[in-house]
Amino acid sequence: SGTLHGLFRVRGFTQDDAHIFCTSDQLENEIIGVLDLTQNILSQFGFNKYDIMLSTRPEKSVGSDQIWEDATNALVGALHRKGWDDYTIDQGGGSFYGPKIDIKIRDAIGRKWQCSTIQCDFNLPERFDLTYVDADQSRELRPIMLHRAIFGSIERFFGILTESTAGDFPLWLAPTQLRLLPVTDAAQHFCQKVAARALDVGIRVEIDPGKERLAKQIRNGWDQRIPLMAVVGEREMQSGELAVRARARGELGSVPVDDLFTAILQARSIDDIPTFRLDHEENEGGVDFQQQQQQHE
Repeated sequence: SGTLHGLFRVRGFTQDDAHIFCTSDQLENEIIGVLDLTQNILSQFGFNKYDIMLSTRPEKSVGSDQIWEDATNALVGALHRKGWDDYTIDQGGGSFYGPKIDIKIRDAIGRKWQCSTIQCDFNLPERFDLTYVDADQSRELRPIMLHRAIFGSIERFFGILTESTAGDFPLWLAPTQLRLLPVTDAAQHFCQKVAARALDVGIRVEIDPGKERLAKQIRNGWDQRIPLMAVVGEREMQSGELAVRARARGELGSVPVDDLFTAILQARSIDDIPTFRLDHEENEGGVDFQQQQQQHE
């Protein structure tokens, strides 16, 4: 207890907690909106398998029987409308101020992590004495507060993501998206111009110092989880193209610089990057990495 553990247990953490105030009639649709948002965001990070838990009223609670029943039914109805019928019920596991849905994500090796929560709250609107006037303006009613946290702890979520991907982040998130591999000292200036253009359009790019053999540069990029690498030699400087290699897919062929930038900006993952011209197929450009290594070394 109290032991720090990397990003999983830090001295202070940031929680993406937000609050929605709504009427009881609006509650189910608002829950659907939060579930859709949660699914959309988590899927961008590659988390598509969830375990859903519905926690119901504990022995000690605030609020009437009717409001608890309505809120629980709204949570159940939202799950059914999402098609998430394979949920478990934690009987009496809700907070004293309302029922909730917990979403656990599964990492690459199947471990489960509690992240997202959608929680009804009857207590705070009561304590803040919040009211709204009903549609026919005949009476004042108490709204329901809906807490929602998608990541939970931001720090812990990125710890989960880092372990799940082993540092091999999606292309859009990778700290370095493209590394340029100059084969000769003469290629450094060309690489610097390409890198400046990449930075201008919002692509995170590095230039390898070029002090190692080409095979070693490629190996270093692989070990450091660089999604895309591009060999630059005399041929590329003359053609204005880059010979591209993807960490997960191997050679992608040769492509004009601007076309590569467009593909990177439009892609969510390496799989979205097309295969370009391959030299060993058409002999009209592109590069064979083994041949280029032999030519320049």
